[in-house]
Amino acid sequence: MSKCCKPETPLPPPEKKTACCQKESGLPSESQGDRQASAVASCCPLASGAAEKRAAKPDVMLWGSLALVAVFYSNAAFFEEAVLPFDAYGVIIHAVFELINSMWWGVAIGILMLSLLSKIPREFVISILGRKGGVTGICRATAAGVLLDLCSHGILMVGSKLYERGATVGQVMAFLIASPWNSFSLTLILVALIGLPWTVVFILFSMLIAIVAGLIFDALVARGVLPKNPNRFDLPSDFSFTREAKAGLKTTRFSPEFLFSMLLDGIKDSRMVLRWLLFGVLLAALIRAFIPEDIFHQWFGPSFIGLLLTMFAATVIEVCSEGSTPIAADLVTRAAAPGNGFAFLMTGVSTDYTEIMVMKDVSRSWKIALFLPLLTVPQVVIVSWLMNLVGG
Repeated sequence: MSKCCKPETPLPPPEKKTACCQKESGLPSESQGDRQASAVASCCPLASGAAEKRAAKPDVMLWGSLALVAVFYSNAAFFEEAVLPFDAYGVIIHAVFELINSMWWGVAIGILMLSLLSKIPREFVISILGRKGGVTGICRATAAGVLLDLCSHGILMVGSKLYERGATVGQVMAFLIASPWNSFSLTLILVALIGLPWTVVFILFSMLIAIVAGLIFDALVARGVLPKNPNRFDLPSDFSFTREAKAGLKTTRFSPEFLFSMLLDGIKDSRMVLRWLLFGVLLAALIRAFIPEDIFHQWFGPSFIGLLLTMFAATVIEVCSEGSTPIAADLVTRAAAPGNGFAFLMTGVSTDYTEIMVMKDVSRSWKIALFLPLLTVPQVVIVSWLMNLVGG
């Protein structure tokens, strides 16, 4: 009726979607994850509600592990006399106390490195590691892992950030495999414990395994077996690291607000690693409480069975690099099994569940995470067995 009594009212034109609500074809220049979610949420109401719902959901593993670690640590620090030192609870709280005291500085430096990397454009990271990856890029990533003076948990934070900044999967894996116990300070400790010759052998073979594994990872990505890093991009042909770095430093104001925001970004980006690290501390404390340490020294001789048991123990026990170095030295000196000592150090990297789960979360791929032990453990077994034959 209204249609014939009055002229038809034209329908309003369809509302145009803003560019930020559409699916982006390019990659974000900054880090993904929280920053990307917040950027989309700022202009899309639906995305904003979803982001708020995700942000409101508490991280049970992070906060639960943090609460237990805080309770156990405070008990050991302030109420040690009230706990019997040889009962299970006493062993647990002392293990947590020792592990936190040994690894806090590495975690703190790792957070600072993340803070710095969060402000460095991806172009600079890719320029340093190599534009096209390959052997040169893998070797650069391996050298960076060896030279950085961080523990295994601090280096894990930096490795996850490198992936986000566009490094190839092979470069990230080479960086992680080469780095955890090859820091300058731990190398000096290892020289004091097992001598210079074996220390040099350990470093060279760990670098070799890292390079081989990195090349295999990149080859599998090229063949489509493993997914590519979605943050990967090509540098402009005229990009100059020195020129761009000078220009960036001139325009940067190192104000207190800038430094605070940089530190805050590092803390936010480290949460993914901290949740597994704190959980690993609790698990290691439980293992120490219920599995006597002297059993490992009796079973881990220079035999093939001893080598397999060593690798199993390194897989199960979540030990920071500071804790694994003395144990590995005992395997070299007391058990006369240098290969077992090398396997304990390397398998703790290759099969460490913290590292595997963090790589799964960072890459969002179970295949990439599980290929880490798949490609490195066979190399470690062969090299360690040869070391036992020569020096056992």
